[in-house]
Amino acid sequence: MGYISRNNRRPFEGASKASHHHIINDSEVQAVMKRIYKPPQNDELSLSDFIENFEPTDNNPVEAIIAVDGGYTEVSIDKGFPSRNIHFSQFGALLFKAEDLAEIDAAAFIAPEDMAKLKNIHRLKLALPTRNVRFKEENTLQGTVLKSIFEFFSKNKLDEKHNLIDTLAWFIFRRYRKGQRVEKDKIWNLATNPLTSEGNQVTLFEEKMNRDYTFTCPETGRTIYLTDIFRFQEIIDEETGAAGILGYLVNTIEHIIIIHLIRQLLRIQPEMLKKVLFIKDGSTGFFGQTAPLHDPMNDLINWLLDKHNILLVGLEKSGAFVDHAQEIQNKLKPGQALILTDDYIYRYILPGGGDPNRPYASTSNYGHKVIFKTRKGQMHVVSVPVRELKKFPTASDLPNLQILLDNVEDLHCDMYDSALFPVALVNKLVSLSAHPSQRILEKFANTSM
Repeated sequence: MGYISRNNRRPFEGASKASHHHIINDSEVQAVMKRIYKPPQNDELSLSDFIENFEPTDNNPVEAIIAVDGGYTEVSIDKGFPSRNIHFSQFGALLFKAEDLAEIDAAAFIAPEDMAKLKNIHRLKLALPTRNVRFKEENTLQGTVLKSIFEFFSKNKLDEKHNLIDTLAWFIFRRYRKGQRVEKDKIWNLATNPLTSEGNQVTLFEEKMNRDYTFTCPETGRTIYLTDIFRFQEIIDEETGAAGILGYLVNTIEHIIIIHLIRQLLRIQPEMLKKVLFIKDGSTGFFGQTAPLHDPMNDLINWLLDKHNILLVGLEKSGAFVDHAQEIQNKLKPGQALILTDDYIYRYILPGGGDPNRPYASTSNYGHKVIFKTRKGQMHVVSVPVRELKKFPTASDLPNLQILLDNVEDLHCDMYDSALFPVALVNKLVSLSAHPSQRILEKFANTSM
């Protein structure tokens, strides 16, 4: 890594223009390159065994669409100490009626008041210190980050009766089951205690949870937040910072927002739940330290399918699966869906061999991936929640598959590749650009502290 000039008194140290030959001519490097395996190209690929033909539904039950997305940007809060950083995040839940979108789609001209119908959006904001800064009342960066996340969940309600932290408790303690809960539903095993250097496991009992959604640590007597179940304390470093949690945190918050809205519909209009399509930006899973949350999410999905036939879909915009979808688009006919099995994923997309005893991503995902080519030729990677992950899923294992594909096709957007209109719109309304948003936020941070 080169040196940089901080005071403009010395030249910037550029990288060497000739050192690459040491790598190219190194025998050990050459040996490593020869050992590398990558999945084969699709020249000999046959898809017939994995194809499901798309059949549009005669009666589409969806009357409303809710899309959820989030974004973040990093700003430096001290020009003389550029490694002092804060991340600003914004999340949005966009709601609109399917009939409003249909009217606009049929109109020859879109008036501003028509677009206003589609911008019924709730925004949530989070400022998270992530490096070389802390709250005045906290002694560490870790304590600051964990407190920030807890306060975010405690203060935001999305204009509903309950806040997000109450929904988190409703979710992980399976309160939706009411009198049908068993004892294991009322506890949560936290793998690492955030308040001890040893980080021993601690069991959180629902009955011992305080009214403010905190627990008393059995070892230190200090406060454990309910949001500590995300286990971000495991990857926050006092020197290198907490930027590594941002992707996992955004995905978790997007999920909790969806669960929060589902919960409110259950409370005020449960009959509407089967008429609302929830669209999540990204795949249907929890990753990294938050992966254990996929277990209660799978339980909730099963309960919602039994009681309300929930319609939820994840839309992936980037990554290996999206790259593969573009690679095989000429091999799929319009109106065909490719259901990805373990054998297919590990043969053509990912270089791993997979676990012979477990389905792909069984410790993080609660849905199966489908590559869908619409009748107009758009390619989408769709994640469909399922009752149980399988190594060789078929169409019958993916609840409401045809209904979900029908709506994905109807909501397509030509602004970007593989885009859906609700996701593209909510992204526009909550995303934070590098310019000018990042610079404006940097000035805001420096002047307000």
